[in-house]
This record gives sequence, structure tokens and C-alpha cells, in this order.
Amino acid sequence: MRYYLIVGEASGDLHASRLMKALKYYDEESEFRFFGGDQMAAVGGTLVKHYKDLAYMGFVPVLLHLNTIFKNMKMCKEDIVRWQPDVVILVDYPGFNLNIAKFVRRYNEGKWKQGDGAKTERVSVRPIPVYYYISPKIWAWKEWRIKNIKRDVKEMFSILPFEKEFYEKKHRYPIHYVGNPTAEEVAAFRANYHESFEQFVVRQNGSGTCRMDFRPVIALLAGSRKQEIKDNLPAMIEAAKRFEDYQLVLAGAPSIDDAYYEKFIKGTRVQLVKDQTYELLSHATAALVTSGTATLETALFRVPQVVCYETPLPKLIRFAFNHIIKVPFISLVNLIADREVVKELFADRFRVYRIANELYRVLPGQPGRDKMLQGYEEVVQKLGSDVAPANAARIMVQLLTSNS
Repeated sequence: MRYYLIVGEASGDLHASRLMKALKYYDEESEFRFFGGDQMAAVGGTLVKHYKDLAYMGFVPVLLHLNTIFKNMKMCKEDIVRWQPDVVILVDYPGFNLNIAKFVRRYNEGKWKQGDGAKTERVSVRPIPVYYYISPKIWAWKEWRIKNIKRDVKEMFSILPFEKEFYEKKHRYPIHYVGNPTAEEVAAFRANYHESFEQFVVRQNGSGTCRMDFRPVIALLAGSRKQEIKDNLPAMIEAAKRFEDYQLVLAGAPSIDDAYYEKFIKGTRVQLVKDQTYELLSHATAALVTSGTATLETALFRVPQVVCYETPLPKLIRFAFNHIIKVPFISLVNLIADREVVKELFADRFRVYRIANELYRVLPGQPGRDKMLQGYEEVVQKLGSDVAPANAARIMVQLLTSNS
């Protein structure tokens, strides 16, 4: 069967590539065409457009690149119609992907026209189903998008257990919870990683750019985007440097140049370890972490953490969080547990002294540490043990085969 996949960022490239490998296992005649990245290209198929040409974050960058965004959307619609896939699989990236889902639904209904942004003639009356792998986070923001999803998406494949209740009980839209890929990735890494702390330190120092010692580690995970790093890293360093019995090690993202990090860590005792976040977390005693998947990864490595996230207009953000945003937490750890397991210091609570105080509470010998580790076990239980890409691929192939 023919699979057309669309992702818009590096994490989507990773998750989609693993889904593609699983689809190849369950469908030996699978063919792939995609808007994606290097990891998807390594699996095989045709890369139509790289996600680096799609991803614009923030209001101003999006506004400045509207013409490019519309051209890419038009190209994608035309390419889908020309290639006639058996299914279109969308991976997160809702601003772009929900527009594509709407287009495919209109195409299937024969309501498509030039005004939809594509010129290719309608070539088939065979409907093309739309599957969504990794749900948009509409439970936090823009919940009204559920109407579009129910109308335009035939099957939803979720990787967060609490989404099942949100979709099925609140909105009466059945979905598939297929397991969490991050949980599976971390479990696989931990099972196969056997490097001692001493070996890890020696290897880092052998690179010539790192000067680690054998003191316990406070890991700094400051995000994967320059703006996140700029906003969060200085306060993280200021808070963590108070703990002189620990060494501070920054997890460098592969997409960020060393020179950018150097602007923040020069003259400090922070050491940079690039593209080895899992190795670092394997040996960390505690961590300061920005919001996002990194909070879940840190929990799965059983590293007590403090979530730090600076925002512009902190008082306004706090008001929005209390009165507009639909969820009580920003970290995946707390969202999955449905209670406060890790302390979240964001908006008006983002203060260096608070970060330091909360970090102290989760160091060895302090009461907050064991309590947090117990909460982590709840999260692990709720995530389950299903292998998400394999589970999703199996269900997808079954559905497509039964409907063909």
C-alpha cells in the first residue's frame, strides 16, 4: 500500500521514521512518500519536502513566511492527488496538517476546487482516509479544533493515555491509545546502555572540549530551540551553581551550534555534552528541565527534576493559564499522573531563588526526592508497555486491509 506522511519538525521525523519501519514489517509492499526529514529518508521512499523548510515557530516568523507556507501547502495537496496514496498519515504539526486533512476530506467528497489551493485534476473517486499519529494537544489549547478532527480525521492514534478520556468521554470520538514511544525508547536505551559513570566522564574528557570530574551531576536540559535556551539557561545556571558539591552538565541539542551555548556558559563551571541526553540522564543525580518531552524523559530515567520555563508577560500568562488554558499543568509528567509530581516554575513563578529551593528539595537525603520518585512509578504504570509505532502500524494495516 501507499503511505503519504507529513511531519513538521525533528521529533516528528523521528516518530514517523519508526512508524515507517513498523509499517514495512506489517506491509512488505509498502511505499512511502512524505514531507519529512533525514530519518524518514533513511527508511526509504521519496522525500518531497524537508521539514526544515516548513517549520516556523512564533507569530512573527509565521507572518513573515506566510507566502512560503501557502506554497508548501499547495504543493502538498497537489502531490497527494497526483500520487493517490492509500492513506495520508499526519504526525502532530496541527497548523499545517489539519488544513491538509480538511483538503483530503473535501477531495473525497468531490467538493474540492481550485480555491482549495491546488490545480491538479481529480483523478479518482476512491476515498483517501486520513490517519493522525500523535494527536495535536487540543486538550490544552484550541479545543474547538475537535470539530475539525471529528469531521476530517478517520482514525486518531494517541501516545498519551489521558487523551483517551478527553476524546472518548468528553467528545465521543473513539481513538487508539497505542503506547508512548518515549517510554519505549528510554526503556530500550536503559536495557542496552552499560557505561559506568567513570567511563562516561573519561569519554567526555577525551573529546578535548569537556572537563568533567567525578562529582555527582546536576543536568541542565534547556530546550532544543535557541529562544528556549536564551530564556531559560541563564537562570538555570544561576540557581544550580549554588550547589558546589555538584558539577553542572548541559545537554546540548544536535541542532544548536556549540558557539551559541558558549555565549551562556563561558566563564561558568558548566560543561557541555552534545547529543547525549540519554547518556547524561543515566548518570545525573538531579535535573533542571524545560517543559516538553524532556520532562517525561527525565522522569523515565528516574532523575528528580524541577521544571523551569520563562515566559514573556508572566502575569498575563498566569492569568491565561488559570482562566483560559484547559489543563492544570504544563509538564507531561504531571499531566499523565493527573497530579503534581514535579514542581513547575513558569510564568510568574520562574525565579532563580525558587528554582534553587526546589532543586535542593530533590537532592539525596531531602524529603522531596523519594516522593517524586514514587510519583514517577505511577507515570510508568499509566504509560503501559505497548510499543507505540509497532502497535499503531499493526492497527493501521488491519484497518486499511479490511476496508480495501
